[in-house]
Order: sequence, then structure tokens, then C-alpha cells
Amino acid sequence: MRIQRHFTIAGEDAYAGLEWKTTTSEIRNPDGSVVFKLDQLEVPAGWSQVAADVLAQKYFRRAGVPVALKPVPEEDVPEFLWRREADTEALESLQPQDRTTQETSGREVFDRLAGTWAYWGWKGGYFDSEADARAYYDEMRFMLAAQIAAPNSPQWFNTGLHWAYGIDGPAQGHYYVDYKTGKLTKSSSAYEHPQPHACFIQSVQDDLVNEGGIMDLWVREARLFKYGSGTGSNFSKLRAEGEKLSGGGKSSGLMSFLKIGDRAAGAIKSGGTTRRAAKMVICDIDHPDIEQFIDWKVVEEQKVAALVAGSKLANKHLNLIMKACQLGSGDDRFDPKKNVQLRREIVAARKAMIPENYIQRVIQFAKQGYTEIEFPTYDTDWDSEAYLSVSGQNSNNSVRVSDEFLRAVEQDGNWNLTFRGNGKVAKTVKARDLWERIGYAAWASADPGIQFDTSINDWHTCPADGRINASNPCSEYMFLDDTACNLASLNLMCFRQDDGSFDVEGFQHAVRLWTITLEISVMMAQFPSREIAELSYKFRTLGLGYANLGALLMSCGLSYDSDAGRALCGAITALMTGIAYATSAEMAGELGAFPGYAPNAENMLRVIRNHRRAAQGDHFGYEGVTTPPVPLDHASCPDAALLGAAEAAWDLALELGQQHGYRNAQVSVIAPTGTIGLVMDCDTTGIEPDFALVKFKKLAGGGYFKIINRTVPLALKTLGYTDAQIKDIVDYAVGHGTLKGAPGVNHETLKAKGFTDEVIAKVEKNLRGAFDIKFVLNRWTVGADFCKSLGFTDAQLDDPSFDLLSALGFSSQEIAAANLYCCGAMTVEGAPHLRDAHLPVFDCANPCGKDGKRFLSAESHIRMMAAAQPFITGAISKTINMPNLATVDDCKQAYMLAWKLGCKAIALYRDGSKLSQPLQAQVLEDDSDDEGLAEQLADAPSAQRAQVIAERIVEKHVAGRLKLPLRRKGYTQKAIVGGHKVYLRTGEYDDGKLGEIFIDMHKEGAAFRSLMNNFAIAISIGLQYGVPLEEFVDAFTFTRFEPSGMVEGNDVIKMATSILDYVFRELAISYLGRTDLAHVQPDDLRHDALGAKQAPMKEVEQVEEVIKVASTGYIRSNLYVLKGGQNRAPTAELQATGTDGPMMSVSAETAVTVSTSSKVMERIAEARMKGYEGDACPECGNFTLVRNGTCLKCDSCGSTTGCS
Repeated sequence: MRIQRHFTIAGEDAYAGLEWKTTTSEIRNPDGSVVFKLDQLEVPAGWSQVAADVLAQKYFRRAGVPVALKPVPEEDVPEFLWRREADTEALESLQPQDRTTQETSGREVFDRLAGTWAYWGWKGGYFDSEADARAYYDEMRFMLAAQIAAPNSPQWFNTGLHWAYGIDGPAQGHYYVDYKTGKLTKSSSAYEHPQPHACFIQSVQDDLVNEGGIMDLWVREARLFKYGSGTGSNFSKLRAEGEKLSGGGKSSGLMSFLKIGDRAAGAIKSGGTTRRAAKMVICDIDHPDIEQFIDWKVVEEQKVAALVAGSKLANKHLNLIMKACQLGSGDDRFDPKKNVQLRREIVAARKAMIPENYIQRVIQFAKQGYTEIEFPTYDTDWDSEAYLSVSGQNSNNSVRVSDEFLRAVEQDGNWNLTFRGNGKVAKTVKARDLWERIGYAAWASADPGIQFDTSINDWHTCPADGRINASNPCSEYMFLDDTACNLASLNLMCFRQDDGSFDVEGFQHAVRLWTITLEISVMMAQFPSREIAELSYKFRTLGLGYANLGALLMSCGLSYDSDAGRALCGAITALMTGIAYATSAEMAGELGAFPGYAPNAENMLRVIRNHRRAAQGDHFGYEGVTTPPVPLDHASCPDAALLGAAEAAWDLALELGQQHGYRNAQVSVIAPTGTIGLVMDCDTTGIEPDFALVKFKKLAGGGYFKIINRTVPLALKTLGYTDAQIKDIVDYAVGHGTLKGAPGVNHETLKAKGFTDEVIAKVEKNLRGAFDIKFVLNRWTVGADFCKSLGFTDAQLDDPSFDLLSALGFSSQEIAAANLYCCGAMTVEGAPHLRDAHLPVFDCANPCGKDGKRFLSAESHIRMMAAAQPFITGAISKTINMPNLATVDDCKQAYMLAWKLGCKAIALYRDGSKLSQPLQAQVLEDDSDDEGLAEQLADAPSAQRAQVIAERIVEKHVAGRLKLPLRRKGYTQKAIVGGHKVYLRTGEYDDGKLGEIFIDMHKEGAAFRSLMNNFAIAISIGLQYGVPLEEFVDAFTFTRFEPSGMVEGNDVIKMATSILDYVFRELAISYLGRTDLAHVQPDDLRHDALGAKQAPMKEVEQVEEVIKVASTGYIRSNLYVLKGGQNRAPTAELQATGTDGPMMSVSAETAVTVSTSSKVMERIAEARMKGYEGDACPECGNFTLVRNGTCLKCDSCGSTTGCS
């Protein structure tokens, strides 16, 4: 084949047009410890620090590279492509430890990859001449270095280690098909034939131990995971639970084996540098075990809840029983008939369902002289022991549904579940009942996704060889079982020209070369099983895609949710796949069509014609397609040249295919581009929109600073704003990074309050990366000693609600104005000059900043997928983002819309639904009295409702009113109950006793809001007249009326049956220590709570001075008195468990010091404000995970939970 040059010049170095820089790559844990460090790292000057870090940490060969190499001549290979091996003579003169090194320059990696592809391409006859091979080698090296495109991660890990360095190792059980003879061959080397494929689909037979069976699959999966690849399988051939076996027994069922495979994958991914354990598990909708499969992750989450709650209850009650056994003397203290306290604790333990065996065991321990019992407790952290003990944590799950089933859902018809062995009906269910299960499971746990079986197989190019049953982990590669696909993605922003137009010629050139590259990778590869090796050689599927679509659309001034945006996406996708198929047909003309083409030629040309019709914008005339695709919207496409090129590409693809056939059965997918997206410095991954407008750019020496998304200024310029207006808008979003010249709070006003130049300089140093000035202007930054010099006491400084700026006398308006000037809004909503009509251009997947309200709807994501899908031979890996308040019906409607628009697969992510989020609490049993009360309240007029509620109070106290102090302590708790914001504010007496409450509802109707306000006043008067809080708690907890449901924003309460139920649970926990009303024990929220055994609670000694400076409700009575030596005064440790405040350590003399050791909640909040998920990276620990397709990727170290 002839290779033209577009990016390089013959006779010049491929990197001649690039500047290079030397930097240091360092990745640290949040505690400051170094995860990875490399000095003198050489990368192109335009690369960001994150891209350099990912290249160095993930893709450099970090050991075993010989320091001396020599060429291995081959007569039929050009000299510049000769492979290298260790120069043993030169190495013998060196010390053993000095003989090997690691890669330290991007040039080495780019040369290694491109050289290997060119070497195998030459041997396979892909180039007409040496000049063509040289042009290919240079062009590929340049595209890698210039971040124009990147292959999937296994290429970076494995490709070229043998060609460039002679690295080898014992065979790992792989196979390949010899490109000369076409014979299946077992590999004798680990690296001579690399494993460059990221995506695998593997079959599994209904057989326990034979090859191709269930246990064999776990071995094949392990072989893939070790090399950084992912795999998916359809398990629908496995017999259902209880189904008869040929030997006379019964099958243990689908789920039992899935749990084994899940545990195996979890063990494999726990070590190594390239292991991924990315896995897709698929089950057909007619499998008898489908209901258990759908509910799998929901049930596992409930198990975790039970483990956590049960362990804490057992720990509590068993230690109380042990404690009761210490009361009294002699054997009578072990006899519950004689020890009243022991009898009470046994009864309480039985009510809590503690096993009788454990109750008696504790008493027996006590008789043997033990004084405490260890009972491990568990917490709800996503990587905790509780989650490790349940299954379903190491795979994405999908249900394969047919059009027949979906029509049954629409018509409320029945659906048959059939046995695998004899095909008879095992059970008949309502289709809508199954659909409801799927919707609820997706809402509750983000799994399972949906794969639309009929649409997938309607676009199948090779149906003569079987149906498409499964996909890879991210659902973008869909083809026959036991096949593989290697991926690459083009960075679309590299094809945006200065005038905003799309570089059609450059894009076509890049598509052609990368199609050749992926085809060469099939030829050179080895595979984990003989079946995959044979079928990958037979069908030669490729996975070319792109990244940065969201950034391109924004830079062009187009909204992601617009007809023009979708049309541009469709045109680019059509051009890419059209050119890829044309290139595949061109290669078929020289090297022959793929071996499986002949029996599938008619069907493949039918699919090509359907792609061509969609590119032409036809709404009708599709052959063999049940659900018509969304055709290219010619009228809305803003780029006529691109549109014409896309049409011409499909004309050429069909013409050449009719002449020569095709070299590849599939050519394109849209992958999530996780780690490789970071290497290419992409603002957005795959087909996704952006997740934030303001990014935190990593510095080479450590630390971050804020920058605007680089596409925002381009978009503003495209939309016609002047440079001055653009600067104002950017400053509004990012801030000026300084208080110099700020309104309200600035250098002058701070100096007037006593700030010195030195302290102001210290503050300024930290402002550049801050998103709120309060995170800088606090006692930790300016220092406690300086705060004291301003006149503040230790007690004031240690108050969790202490705000330095407010205490200095700055008003909230002054602080807000200064904050906006310095730190920016992190959104363009409300920016000066920006017209409302242009706001949609800057919409992201999530609301931006603290005050941002706009975000893209779920429908906009689905419609963008539908615009691209007709031009993708595989599918699209994309997560549909949904807000936390989305309902189960919203999930079902999203699935249905995706089907009707012709998508092949869809996965939903409702904010807060993943397992790393707090668990849903179990709903308490209904109380008939409470139901009666709710009915009374519903039927009674507003004026009578207070009387109905008041009658619940069982005891009346008549006493004089005890006035509250004029300046009093208390706390404010914000929460969301059933989607409605509730603010609870308390007021306390000096001794910490509750004296008043205020309840405010956010955006509620005037009548209900006023009712709650006046109800709070009534409660407050009751408290001041001596009504015990216990009576109110007993009266109002468990009352049932709307709003009700899940509680967000409260650490210990996760579910409430009404606003009153929530309010009095909160008060009972905070002021009465009623942890039995909490769903999460307050002790679990302490900074040192690790889920391990903790000492029994000691009697709390009252420290009067402490109560004077701390709100009893705020600290929730968690007061521990620690006594030291003779001269050491008692100190008390206060832990706030209902807020995000820091832990306080207070001495009896009120000399207050604040510990900053526990900042996790603050880091989570900070991460979410920056647009991240709020979870910690499992590899580096930083809170910089972003959603990436169905997985997560880390912006700090590049780790991904997926396979890319």
C-alpha cells in the first residue's frame, strides 16, 4: 500500500516540528507519601503534567531494559526496522545491577510502538516500498507524540518489548495464527507476539471442568487480566438453579457460578501493575434465573447493610451483657434471675435478635474471668471488609433484551422463562414486572445495563457464523463469541483548525493509517486461547474511535444538546467509519478479504448499504433492520465540507467493497478512552460531554492551580465575544486568584483588621488553587498564634462554626463578593456579558460550581448516542448521567427511548446510586398507630392537625417557663428528606440541654412551611416549660406522611417516614444519645474508626468547662475524658458526628486545640465541588476520580477501573 505524508517531511526527523522538555513525574498519596517518582522524564513540551505522569507511571517499561543493545539483521527487512536485543558482550563489563534500566523518554515509547507496527507491517506485505514503510513509521511516531491519537493500553504495556529491547519470557499459554501459513500455532515466547488487544468476548459452555466450560473460563479470564485486557461473556447457556442434570442431579444455577468468577476476578486485580479485571457479565431476558441476576447487586448491597448493622448491634449488646456481669459479687452476678441489670440486657439483646448462643457465650466468658468481649464491626466504605465479603463487585452486568420482550412490555403481555436444557417453559411472568425490576435495580445500584439484542444482530456483518451474544466490559465491542478487538482513539480537537473548521483531509489520513495499524496488530498478536486466535484471524475485527467530542462541540460554539451538535457528531462518525471501511476494502484488494467474508458477503454488503443510507440522511429503505436508525441530519450540520466528505466516504467504501470485499468484519467502536484520554490531554472522553468548566491543573513540582477549560475561550470567541469580554467571563468563572483589589475583603481591609504583610503573602500563596477563600483564611493557614494576636481565644478558635472572616467583622455580602472575585463561580452562569441564549453551549454532565444549576438531561446523552450509532460497526461505551432525584420511571423511560432511537446498549448512572455511596437504610416496620395518625392528619383541616399531633404526648408537665439565655449555643443541620431540603436549628441552655428548635423548609408551599415553623415554636415552648424531650421523641418518631424517603446530608440518618420522624430522630440522637434511632452508629464517624474492635465505652465524666464552649447537640454527647499523670489536667475529646466539622480536643481549662487529622469528609466535599465523584482512587488515594463510560478514571495517576 502507498503511504502519503501529512504531518512529517521525508528526510527530516519525525519529531522535528515538536519541542521537548525534561520534567519530573511524581504521584503522591493524600498523606504526602510518594507512590511513584521519575526524574529527568522527557516528553513533548505541549504535554501536561498529568499526561507525562500517566506515560511515565503506566506506559514506560520500568525494569529490564538493557543499557546496551545491538541490531538483529534480517535480510528481508529494511535496516531501520531491524529489531534489537541485549548486547551481551557490552553488558558483561558492567556490574549486574547496572546492566538494565527503564524507559525515561517519550521518544523511546513512541519509537517502540511505531517501530513494531512498521516491522510487522513490512513482514506482512502492507507497504509497497521501503519509502512507504518509512513514511508510515514517521507519521505514526509523530501522531503519538503530538497527541493526535493513541492505541488502547495493552499496546503501550506489551507492544515492542521484544522488538525494541529483546525482552522475552516463558510462554503464557497463548496462541497465534501464522500470517504466512495460516496455521494455528502455540506461542513459545511471552513477548515476540505481543497481546495488544483490550477487548475480548469469550464463550462459556454449560460444562463444569472441560475446556470451554465454566472453570476453564476463569483461567482464560486470568490470562487476559494479567496483560491489562477486559472480557465479557454471556452466561445464558448455563442451566438454571434446580434444572435437571444428565446424571440425575440438579444444577446449582447461574448465580452460584457467577459468584465464583467474581471472587476470582477480585483476587487477580489486587496485584500487579497492569491488571484490570474489567469484566462484563450478560444474561438473556428469558433465562429462568433472570430475576436473581437483575437483583444481584441490589441484594448484595442489602447484605452489606445487614453486616454493618448486625455487627454493631452485636458489639453493643454483647458488651453491655459483659458489663452487667461485672455488677455485684459472687456467682449471683451471672444469674439473670438475681442480677436485674443482666436480665434487662439479655432481654434487650434478644429484642435486637442477637443469637442466644452468643448471649450465653458472653456470660460463660464472664464466668471465666473475662471483662470485655471482642466483636468485630464493619463499616460501609466501598473497599471495606463488608464489601469484600459479598459478590458482584468486580463486573458490569447487562441484561440482553429482544424487541419481542420490549413489545410485551409495551402491551403488558406475558413473558416466558425457558429451561436451558429442554427449552420448555420454566415460568411465565408479566413482562412489565421484569421491566420494573430492571428499572429499580438500575436506580438503586446502577446495574444492570441493557443490551438491545435485536438491534445488535440487525447490524451484524457475519450472521452466517452465528449470532452476537455478548460484549466487552464497556459494551462498545459486540461481535461473535471468542473474538477480540484492539482499539485506538483519535483526538478530535487536533483536527479543529484555527478558523473553527474541521480538518477533513488530515482526519481522513489519520483514519487510514490507524486502520492499517489496527489491522497489523491483528496479524502480529497472540491470544489467550486457540478459539480466540482462530476467530480473530478469521474475522479481524478492529475498534477505531475518537475522543474529545464534547470539547470540539463546545469550542465550535455548539451545545451538546442541539441538533447542530448531534449532526456534527454524526458527520464525523460517518466519515471515520466510511474511510475505515474504504481502507479495509483497499487492503482486501492487496492482501485478500478476511477469511470469513465469503459466506457473509451478502449480509455485510447489506449492512454497508444501510450505513450509507444513514449517511445520506434517508429515513426509509433500510434492509433487514427492525428499528430504523437516526439518519444524519444534513439540514442541521454546520460543516458542508465534512458532510460531503462523509457521503463520499461511504460511496467509496461500498464501491471498493463490492470489488474486493473487506479485510475486516468490523472497523469502529466508540470506547471510553480513560487512561489514553489522559495521555492525549483530552478534556472529554469518548462521546461524553465535559464534567466541569474549571479544571485543576497539576504542577510539575506538586500542587494544583485552577484554569478554565481550554475550550471555553475558544467557544466564546466563536460566539462573537471580544477579548475583553472573554477575559471578564473567564475571571468570573476562575477568579483572579488574589485578594488584591477584591471588593469587601482585600489587602487594605485585612491590614486594617491587623493582618501583616507576611501573613497576607502566606494567604496569597494558597489562593491560586482555592475554590473558597474560607479554606485559606482560617486558623490553619494564618496560624493559631496570629489569630490569638487578633484577640481571639482558644475557645473561639476551636469552635467548629468559627469563621475567621465573619469574626473579624466582614459581612456575608462582603465575603461573597470577595470570594467571587478571588475564587470565581466555577460556572459561567451569571457571568458578565454572557447571553442566556449561549448558556447551553457550556452545559456539562453535572452542575458546575457551588451555585450552578444547569446540566445536561439524560435524554440529551441518549440522543447524542443515537446520532453516532448508525455509523459505528460496534457500539458506544457511554454512561447516561441522571440526577439523584431521578425516579425508577425515569430509568425505564431512558431505556425505552434508547431502544426506539436505535441504540445498541445503554448504562445508567444515577448520582449516588453506586456502591461507594452511603447505603440505603432498611425501612422500619409499619406502625398501625402511626398509619392511623397519618390518616387523621390527612383528613383533618389544617387548624385541627396540631391538636391531633399534640394528643400523642402521653404525659403533661406543668411548670414555670425556663427562659433561654439571650446568647446561646446550638447547631444547624441541613438535610434532604425525600427530595425536600430541611434546615433544623437548635438552641441550648448553658448546661447543654435543648431549649428550642427551628424548622425551615426549602422552597415549600407557604401553608406547609408556616405549619412547620409554628409547630417548631410549639415544641420550643413545651421544652421551656419542662416537657421532656423523650416524650416528644416517642410521640413523633415513626409518624408517616409526605415528604418521606431517603435522607441525604445527615451522617447517621438515612431514611425517614416523615419530616417529623427525621427531626425527632436527629434530636434524639444528638441530645439523648438514642443511637438506636440511627441507621449509622455515631462511633463509626469518628476519625479513628476503622471497623476493628474498639474498647467498651467507659463512663463519661462531665467536664463543666467543656459544656460551656461546645454545643451538646453538635458533639452528640461524644465526650471522652482522658486522665494522665499527676500533673496532667483532665482533657476531653469531642467528635462532631452530625456535621463536617473537624475533631476537637478540649482541655478542662478550655485551652482548646483543634486536630486536622480527619479531613476525609472535607476532601470528599472539595472533590465534588471540583466536579469529581468524591471517591478515593484505589491506587494513589487521591480524590480525583471522574466517571468514564461505565467505569472511573483517576486524573492524578491515570488509573482506571475499566480496560482502556
